[in-house]
Amino acid sequence: MSSRLDQRSISVPEPELTPEALIERARAMQPRLRQEQHETELRGVHSEALHHEFRKAGFYRCVQPRRFGGYEFDLKTFYRLAIELARGDPSTGWCVILGAGHAFTLGSYFSEQAQADAFGPDGDFCAPCVAAPTGTATPARGGWIINGTWAYASGAPYATHFMPSVIMPAEKPGESRTGLGIVPRSQWKMLDDWGAILGMRGSGSNSIKVEEALVPETHVVPTPGSRLHRNPMYAGRCLSFFHGELVSLMVGLGYAAIDEYEKIIRARSTLFPPVTPRYLHYDYQRILGLALGMVNAAERLALNAGDLYMEYCRRGFEGGKPFSLREDLELFTSTEHGGRLVWEAVEMLFRTAGTGAAKDGQRLQRYYRDISIYRGHISAQYETIAQRLALVHLGLAGGPS
Repeated sequence: MSSRLDQRSISVPEPELTPEALIERARAMQPRLRQEQHETELRGVHSEALHHEFRKAGFYRCVQPRRFGGYEFDLKTFYRLAIELARGDPSTGWCVILGAGHAFTLGSYFSEQAQADAFGPDGDFCAPCVAAPTGTATPARGGWIINGTWAYASGAPYATHFMPSVIMPAEKPGESRTGLGIVPRSQWKMLDDWGAILGMRGSGSNSIKVEEALVPETHVVPTPGSRLHRNPMYAGRCLSFFHGELVSLMVGLGYAAIDEYEKIIRARSTLFPPVTPRYLHYDYQRILGLALGMVNAAERLALNAGDLYMEYCRRGFEGGKPFSLREDLELFTSTEHGGRLVWEAVEMLFRTAGTGAAKDGQRLQRYYRDISIYRGHISAQYETIAQRLALVHLGLAGGPS
């Protein structure tokens, strides 16, 4: 590495900031996020004022390498941040977390030069990433030419960069190869195509179009892996990290739905004699208790996955057994079942809250729509990943387990 890069370091905005202080900032914003939910949906993304508050609070720097201006907190802290933001507004949480989380991806998979370029002089970084390789990276003099259009680029409105999955030239005839690129904002266009969808309407998941973008050779990588920061968490895997983000957001959504359900049953009475406030009736108490237990369990699955991810990374980093595909899939599938628990809890709350909660503008209706989008997400199809885990367990795919 060059001496210029070896000496490169960006000051952290608040060197003494702790994980607990960061989480408390997110928790304190919940009333405002709830208040702005409707406007966020209409706009398709949270307001610029909120975005500036999130930047000031340090949310985008949570898992960003400290060398490049981040706080380098652990994954458990990041997942807790997702829970608290989504409890205020699931759409906003989705947009922020899926933009902020790719600082972790950049720190894990890309070269020192690429990281220095992308994090820039002040560490201001936010990037959506789309896993579907709906574009190409073609070798060119000085780097790669990237072309394509990627849908569902969550976080696009306030992004500084974009991380597209790309199809790369095969190294051998008949083979296919994919990679991950990093493209600065000046070289892509966000399309005005978000909002006409059932839920997560405020998540800023616009499509991104890239045309003839020339990026340096270091800005496209075919495989992960980096120990640049001397922190084991940047030498892990991507599947379980990504789904841990999503399920943590769903946990926050689940708690938001529970908050709303409790308001409803405290304010309304049963329909048939003996008429009593619903919160005093065992039917509604049972539903609330079931939902609390299910979302609590999902939270424990997500946070435990964050802890185990760090443990597996540390073990391999220190010369022990490497973080394996099987372990990645086990964490992935366990968080999928956390997502399933939240989905079932929110569906139960929605169908027992009464038809008034299904009207436009009602928060519980919004939460039901939002979690329906998660349930249809490709990574929430737990039956599919279950088969892949079984293949690895049986030694039929994936190499060493």
